[in-house]
Amino acid sequence: MATADQIRSLVKAYSQHDDQKFKTVVLQIVAHEAKLGHGSFAQELKKDASSIGKSATIFKMQNSNPMLQMSMPSVELTELFTDDSVHSKIERILLEYRNRNKLYKSGLSNRRKILLEGAPGTGKTMTASIIASELQLPLYTVQMDKLVTKFMGETSSRLRQIFDSMDTSAGVYLFDEFDAIGADRLMDNEVGEMRRILNSFLQFIENDVSDSIIIAATNNPKMLDKALFRRFDDVIHYELPNDAQIKQLFDYKLEGYQDGSICSKEVIEAARGLSQAELTIVAEDAMKESILYGKNFNSLMLISLLNDRRNNYVSREA
Repeated sequence: MATADQIRSLVKAYSQHDDQKFKTVVLQIVAHEAKLGHGSFAQELKKDASSIGKSATIFKMQNSNPMLQMSMPSVELTELFTDDSVHSKIERILLEYRNRNKLYKSGLSNRRKILLEGAPGTGKTMTASIIASELQLPLYTVQMDKLVTKFMGETSSRLRQIFDSMDTSAGVYLFDEFDAIGADRLMDNEVGEMRRILNSFLQFIENDVSDSIIIAATNNPKMLDKALFRRFDDVIHYELPNDAQIKQLFDYKLEGYQDGSICSKEVIEAARGLSQAELTIVAEDAMKESILYGKNFNSLMLISLLNDRRNNYVSREA
């Protein structure tokens, strides 16, 4: 149950007619009860507290929190060209969120703390946009350059502000390039302040019982601290597109701009090793040329664009 200090704070907030402070203390009690394993009671109390005070809105929060960039994406799951297993996991997240109240009644909680890992350009950031779009929630992207500072203790304080925002403004919160704060604490070059930041994140995410969805994305999963993985409800792995996904992407993007089927064996071969993001850029370049020169595209022209893309980016990795 609530501690003596929390009860005292509740009474003080009530006597001062401070709805926001009252709600903050109630949410602290919710976190405390959830940590004790009283999940069903915590969720019921949180639901009751949702009507306390109406001063915080997503737009006011956005204006006062420069660490968060808000957007309202409009992206469908059909636009993500990746493995069926990835689609299934995303659909499960959406299903559980839409039925979260039904789960709460049985003392269960929906998947809402998700780790995305895989090569750059394979759909991790897009997944966050899809989840926000499908659930009609705002997407808040954490601005890492404004979150992480050189001053001791300041980053942890800013991190707390972000998690406080999750309580007052439900949405999808994306920590992109997550290894910036989630690096393994045992790494030789790790400094004490970064360890404190990671410890703070571990504490905040474990105690978080908001209705927001937390998504962390990384290109370097091997760099992450092992303690992180058990804090997430699900981990989704992203791969470079296979031959079938390459064909699906080009057929979808170039519909109306091509003469018949454009994905010949040679096109598929030229596209292998490029990410979904790079293939999308190639498809958009193909559409531009079709519009500018007034003609449909063919396989040879697409292969030329693919080779240019590979030469400009892939060969420079050496």
